[in-house]
Amino acid sequence: MPLDDLAAISAYGVTGIGEVRPGDDVGALLAEALGPPPASVLRDGDVVVVTQKIVSKAEGRLVPVDHGDPRAKRALVEAESVRVLRRRADLLITETRHGFVCANAGVDLSNVADGWAALLPLDPDRSARRIRAEIGRRLCVTVGVVISDTFGRTWRQGVTDVAIGVAGIAAVVDLRGTMDATGRELVATQVCVADELASAAELVMGKDRHIPAAVIRGVPAAWLRDGSAMTEIVRGPAEDLFR
Repeated sequence: MPLDDLAAISAYGVTGIGEVRPGDDVGALLAEALGPPPASVLRDGDVVVVTQKIVSKAEGRLVPVDHGDPRAKRALVEAESVRVLRRRADLLITETRHGFVCANAGVDLSNVADGWAALLPLDPDRSARRIRAEIGRRLCVTVGVVISDTFGRTWRQGVTDVAIGVAGIAAVVDLRGTMDATGRELVATQVCVADELASAAELVMGKDRHIPAAVIRGVPAAWLRDGSAMTEIVRGPAEDLFR
């Protein structure tokens, strides 16, 4: 059976960014790594996926914490939460100010200096918009941007990357009212394409390769629109059967 070139989506890791420090401009770093126009590898319609970690570092969302003191970390997690849903030993499942329900309010001790913790960006959608604007200004391209983070999944082992901020790309594509392959009308299908792009990008970034960004090429043009992770993806408590 031949492969369908028209249905191909490709992912490429972005190297050469280096260590990100507070005050750095992530959009500028990405533009430099991707090359200046007209030789830039970035094209109109591409989607740039950036890990939360480098965005948080650039925005100064780093706080000191004793990695060997579980009480200190727990206090930090609670300070970053609006609600604690579950507790088990040192693990807390909490709701963040953004509305994300995740482990330990997204507080992360990996890939940061010993004695420090990285917090989620204050407004990941706004961060994505800034990165997109700077890439567009420097490279003269129109792209989407997804900020990704690693979340666990209820009832499933393992973790995967999801979108916590988007700009210039749909977070959710609503297929309700369209027809499936058999001609039946779809009545409930809404696809979180931003999460799917974040997960695809993680396959080429990895957790231990020091590749904090990726370019996704080949997404449908209809996905390239204004989007918001916080308003499109986050399910409100009234619609959440598990809270």
